[in-house]
Parts: sequence; C-alpha cells; structure tokens
Amino acid sequence: MSQAIRNLEPRELWNYFADLNAVPRPSKKEERVIEFIKNFGKKLGLPVKVDKVGNVIITKPATKGMEGKATLLLQSHLDMVHQKNADTKFDFDKEGIKMLVEGDWVRADGTTLGADNGIGVASIMAILESKTIPHPPIEALFTIDEETGLTGAKGLKGGLLNAKYMLNLDTEDDRELTIGCAGGIDVTGEGKYRQEPTPAGMTAYKIGIKGLTGGHSGTDIHLGRGNANKLCNRILSSAAAQFGLRVSSMDGGSLRNAIPRECFATAVVPSAKAADFQTFIKNETAALKAEYATTDPDLAVVCEASEMPSTVLALPFQKKFLAVVYACPNGIHRMSPDVEDLVQTSNNLSRVLVKEGQFTIQCLTRGSVNSEKMDLAHAIRATMQLAGAKVKFGNEYPGWAPNPSSHIVKVMSSIFEELFNEKPHVYACHAGLECGIVGQHYPDMQMISFGPNIRGAHSPDEKVQISSVQKYWGFLLRALKEI
Repeated sequence: MSQAIRNLEPRELWNYFADLNAVPRPSKKEERVIEFIKNFGKKLGLPVKVDKVGNVIITKPATKGMEGKATLLLQSHLDMVHQKNADTKFDFDKEGIKMLVEGDWVRADGTTLGADNGIGVASIMAILESKTIPHPPIEALFTIDEETGLTGAKGLKGGLLNAKYMLNLDTEDDRELTIGCAGGIDVTGEGKYRQEPTPAGMTAYKIGIKGLTGGHSGTDIHLGRGNANKLCNRILSSAAAQFGLRVSSMDGGSLRNAIPRECFATAVVPSAKAADFQTFIKNETAALKAEYATTDPDLAVVCEASEMPSTVLALPFQKKFLAVVYACPNGIHRMSPDVEDLVQTSNNLSRVLVKEGQFTIQCLTRGSVNSEKMDLAHAIRATMQLAGAKVKFGNEYPGWAPNPSSHIVKVMSSIFEELFNEKPHVYACHAGLECGIVGQHYPDMQMISFGPNIRGAHSPDEKVQISSVQKYWGFLLRALKEI
C-alpha cells in the first residue's frame, strides 16, 4: 500500500508522508514522532532544537542569492486525530496508517489518514532536505498536541524564532488563503448520580446511532451534519416519555473537535410495551433517515437485544440528564454579521458518558468574538448544572484577527492569481489554528495558512486529493521564492 503512495508526484513529499504515517503519533503521545523529526534534522546536519513542551525547531540557511531575504517560518503540527470505524481493528498506539490510492485520492483503510497535518509536515521535510529548491532563511516549527488543546503552540516561548513571515500549512481547501480563525474553549460537566436496581418485567436493548458523516467540529459545523449524541438522546427521551424506557448507560462521541458519529445506550423497556417500542424505533429510523438523507446518507439506528443490566439511572436523575443533553446547544449559534458566510460562534456536543454512577458531558465552544464565545460557554455551563454537574472551563485559546492588507496576504494572493488564473478565497475560518497563539508570542509576525484539498478530516472518511497536493506544492515553492 505504501509503495503506491511513494510513486505519486511530487515523490519527495509523498515519500516523507509515507515515512511519517509509519510512526504512531496520537495527540499527547508524540514522543516517537518528536524523535523521528529530531533525527531527521540531525541527519541533514541542520540545527535542531526541542523546546520544553516538545515542539521541534529546525533551521536551514538560505540558498545562494537569497541570503538577504527575511526569514520565513514554515509551520505544521505533528499529531493527528485518531478515529476509526467501529468494525475496524487497528491500534493507533502501535500501528502505522494503512493507506490506499483510489483514483485522484489517498485515504486510509477504516481510520483517519493523518493528512491533517501530515501533508504539511511532509512538505516542510521535503524542503529542508532539498538541495535544489530556492528559499530564504527558513525556520521550521513542528508543534505538538494541536488537536487536543493546542498545547504545543501555547507552550512556545517568545525569543526562539526570528522569522518575519509565517506559512501555516494547515488549511484544507486549495482555493483558500486563511487569514484568521476562531478561538475556542472546552466546557466539561462531570458528576455522580444514584443508581437503582433494574425493575422487573423489562426487556433490555442496545440502542444507538451509527454511520453518521462526522467531520471537523469547526470547519464542518455549518454543514448541518447529525450529532450522534443529540440524535441518540432524542430517541431515548421520546421513548422514556412514551414507554417508560429506563437508561442504564450511554456512551457517545470521543474527541472534542470531532462531530460525534456514533452513540450507544443500554436501556430497558417494559416487556408489555416491547412490540410498540419496536414500531416506534422503525418510525424514528424513517424520520431520521429522511431528515439527514443529504448530510448523513449512511445514518443507521441500532436497536438490538442486550443482556439485562443490573442497574438503571435513578428516575429523577434520568429525567434531568436527558433534558440537559436535549437542551445543550449544538451547531451554529451565530453567523458573522460582518464577514459573509463565516460562522462566528458555535458549539459541538462532543462527548456524553453516563455509566456506573458517574457522568460526563463535554463541549467545544468556538468563536471569533471572544465575549460572545464566553457568553455561550456560560449558557452551556448553566444548562449542565441543571443535572448537578460540576462544570469547568479548559484549553481556552485565542482567535487570530485577520489583516487582509498585510504584505504576506497581498503577495500570496498575487502568486495565486498568476499561477491559477483566478482569485483565491481569502477568508477567516471557524477552526482553531495555531496562528492565533503563535501571534501572541510573536505579535509582529505576518501569517497566512493554506493547503491542499482534504475532505472528512477528523473522521475515517478523511482523504487528500493527489492533484490538489501537486497544485499546492507548486504554490508553496513559488511562495518560497517571492515572499
């Protein structure tokens, strides 16, 4: 599988991508990939630094004739989101990504691909290794833990870098030049609840939602895709009201920045109402498939026999919990009144877990206007508290204010128009990019973000377009000459 990848053009980029994807690199477990990048720089004979948090910085002098140009920072993150299909057997901590070429696309076999941000990392590696690519003085910054808190960028200290301009290679559409991004904050509610013995005369079921499209909770939030936590809770709430369903456990979602694709619950229903409950499930399945036919064509509702659980949620808590999940905001909160088609504030109900007397509800709230972002976070906290949760805020990071008149934006836009005979889409995105945090440490550094077409990031449907990587590579090499 990897040999087919290695034969793609540009070979130097794809070969480094294959090398990188052979190294397990989950967020917060980047020790192996840090060592991989550090050894790569040392083998090239280039100066290598690893800072206190694990970011790797490799510097390379300018090619002949470009020594007088301003230093350019190339930046990408080393970690990747680990998601797999429920029926895929794969150990992210031990195995390298299994890649496939399908027409004009590269994808993985049932898992995330790691093109986010592995294509960017591989690009920088190819530039650092090359003896023929013209470039100014380069600082290469490989950050850690972008996907679960941006802690690498947060831990970066001022004074380590000298670059005047920064190219962040972490945008997922080759028509776009990103010049701003949203900030974010985690809102997590946790607590304990009382259990009680499962009533007699019940039939047990495993109930759930699977097959949703999922995706990035920032860049895909405007697409209206289903959230498995919300949809599963919708079924449970309605069945509780109609049939006296009692919940024993519920487990949905995984990563804070991924739209939940699956959620499952164990519940019991009075045996006398089991037939009516089965009819209800058929009707709910038809309704949901109709509602989400466009955004989530593979949506499936699970309802199958289960072992009888020994306990269920105490009824007063069950009512509160289901109501809180029902009421928790999800999706777009407000569109920008100033920037066309930009989501200004949103929330992703990313994780729901209630089991064995303890519960967790987790959200990632995003916003390009900090005051509005925090107002929504406070509203979510108030909602969670209705279930008795202790709520904490964490992993807050700033947005990146766009500056469309900056030199780097003008130069990159001009190059794009010349190469592709069209204007780029210059915009601010509703995702968390490291630019905002790096900009706090280096406020005079001008930044821009771009990349090839990547679809389905943060889900097992992730894929990267081969022809787009070629387009992006040519754009990047031209930028090295002209910035």
